Amino acid sequence: MRNALYIFLVMLFAGWAMVACQWSLDHGQGGRSVTDIKVHRYDKLLDEYISGNSFSALQKMSTDYPQETKFLIEDVLAIGSVSDDNINLRLREYFSDTILKTLRRDARHKFRDMGRIERDFTRAFRRLKRELPHMTVPRVYAQLSALNQSVVVGDSILGFSLDKYMGADYPLYNQFYYSYQCRSMSPEFIVPDCLRFFLLSEYPFPWEWHRTLLDQILHRGKIHWVVAQALGTPTLEDELGYTTEEGEWCHERRERIWSHLVESGQLHSTDPMLARAYLQPAECTYPLGVDSPGKVGVWLGLQIIDEYMSRNKNMTIADLLRETDYRSILKNLQLPY
Repeated sequence: MRNALYIFLVMLFAGWAMVACQWSLDHGQGGRSVTDIKVHRYDKLLDEYISGNSFSALQKMSTDYPQETKFLIEDVLAIGSVSDDNINLRLREYFSDTILKTLRRDARHKFRDMGRIERDFTRAFRRLKRELPHMTVPRVYAQLSALNQSVVVGDSILGFSLDKYMGADYPLYNQFYYSYQCRSMSPEFIVPDCLRFFLLSEYPFPWEWHRTLLDQILHRGKIHWVVAQALGTPTLEDELGYTTEEGEWCHERRERIWSHLVESGQLHSTDPMLARAYLQPAECTYPLGVDSPGKVGVWLGLQIIDEYMSRNKNMTIADLLRETDYRSILKNLQLPY
């Protein structure tokens, strides 16, 4: 069994450097149905209201962005209901904190231009729309969240918080976040983060009958894989924000990682703490040792999905996203589990 496992893993990881090319770039006509995406600057309206008590800015927030305003007040900040009599004053007072004043000023300066972010969104959604023609392309907007949620997804809207992407070396972050968290708090993570949350909202994890670590590894892996394809990410490791050393650590131990999961019974565990240890950002993947990178479970899921798609050329992206029988994927690859 171990010999068969080793042969499979050698085949599985032999072409790890490049993401399997499933999509063409943007030369076909199908992708052109998505118009250029512009990021709506809700953050500027909010800042205008807070800084100058602008009635016109407040009015636009209520009339042009009612869902975004409701999300911000009731879900992101959780300071009350949009229908409360004094909610507008409460909103201003909340953002008038000294630290948040500095954060608002710095975000305004850093994100004066959204050109590159808009181009990345446009390219990605064109590719997604070609593969998922019934998908509704959301309205994309930027907001300020007072260091709360990075991304919000609603009915046909997709928002990201500028203050959560100021750069890994932004001084204020050192007061509130660990170094491994800061690594992903830079502008280049905005679009991939948004796409992942958007796809997870469209294709949520089926908790009602899939709860094992295996199910979660492959579900997360397929979402990351589709995002890597949509963005044309050079390597699967880039999709996870891994360094060269972290990628090498995983590849050098690939057989041991899978053997450990199978032989320990962890692969079929339903323990949420174990799933968190393998899938969530952290200093390391604790079950694999303190020298491991974080999110090794997601890395493994990416590798398996990449091999699965390379072997099943007739499977579409839509087919993959709908697939939730994750044991069948391993059977298809003849991977012992």
